[in-house]
Amino acid sequence: MSLLMDISSEMIHSLLPLFMVTSLGASSLTIGLIEGAAESTALIVKIFSGALSDYLGKRKGLALLGYTLGALSKPLFAIAASSGIVLTARLIDRIGKGIRGAPRDALVADITPVEIRGAAFGLRQSLDTVGAFLGPLLAVALMLLWADDFRAVFWVAVIPGLLAVLVLLLGVREPARASNQHRGNPIRKQNLKRLNRSYWHVVAIGAVFTLARFSEAFLVLRAQQSGIPIAWVPLVMVAMNIVYAASAYPFGHLSDRVSPNRLLAWGLLVMIAADLVLAGSAHWAAILAGVCLWGIHMGMTQGLLAKMVADAAPTDLRGTAYGFFNLISGAAMLIASVLAGLLWDEFGSASTFYAGAAFCVLALLALLTLKIKEAH
Repeated sequence: MSLLMDISSEMIHSLLPLFMVTSLGASSLTIGLIEGAAESTALIVKIFSGALSDYLGKRKGLALLGYTLGALSKPLFAIAASSGIVLTARLIDRIGKGIRGAPRDALVADITPVEIRGAAFGLRQSLDTVGAFLGPLLAVALMLLWADDFRAVFWVAVIPGLLAVLVLLLGVREPARASNQHRGNPIRKQNLKRLNRSYWHVVAIGAVFTLARFSEAFLVLRAQQSGIPIAWVPLVMVAMNIVYAASAYPFGHLSDRVSPNRLLAWGLLVMIAADLVLAGSAHWAAILAGVCLWGIHMGMTQGLLAKMVADAAPTDLRGTAYGFFNLISGAAMLIASVLAGLLWDEFGSASTFYAGAAFCVLALLALLTLKIKEAH
């Protein structure tokens, strides 16, 4: 299910920055605003869907609604004649992602034994990311076949999105829950007090991580500066996601055995290296090296942060816990993407990546300051 939806989404997202610049005449700041608004909307919506899934004691229905909205947003990209329509499509798509995200992660945590939870989140992230590199590969092939016809590629992306909804509807079974279990409002003050200091420390670290890692649309724009033909630019996302997919499960497995704080710190150091390489040169070899380091960072940290939230939160509040985590990260994503676009337009592309490295240093300092209690 995740693989199919990611194929659909990434066929569009790997081309969207180029489509907006070349076909719609959008600026880097406009792209940053749209990407920041879209991604932060997804993360903010997760708080409500996560809390609702805790209240209902059900996850699948909300996930189905979210995946359906994602699939239905795809045709809007193909008919977009302005940045406003692209923004509308991105918001609908990301609202769907927000609705499905927290219930899906909570469902993974619900059915996974605690001793292999890191491996489970790493595996889900890895399979999700396989779709994220197959999508851009298909986009490159179709762009070459159809002479850079963006809209035709966007229409093809509708198909795997609809297939993802069918897989969820017909192939995913939610585990039975006790019918006599009392369900109260998960975001009451009494319940929120059960989210302890260790959980809020994970939230704080996640927010600074998000500031350090702005929208991947700027990786695509950086690759365009290398001078390679437009049809080949999405390969930058292919490279990043191949590395991400290959590393997510091994690092998830490793997170069950080593200190999560140490693994997060190493992930930040890798991200600093990625930003510095991308800032230093627009040569295709430097960009390839930078995006591969970016992929390693994602593989090291994304499943790990999801595991840390599950470890720190009470079982009956997991959906809510993922929701609050993503609410704070959503605000950070909006700030990061707008700032990245502004720096790009005003001071050049290198300044965007240098700023990312600076935020990584802040995240490292926060990691040293906020001692996250490690689950046993």
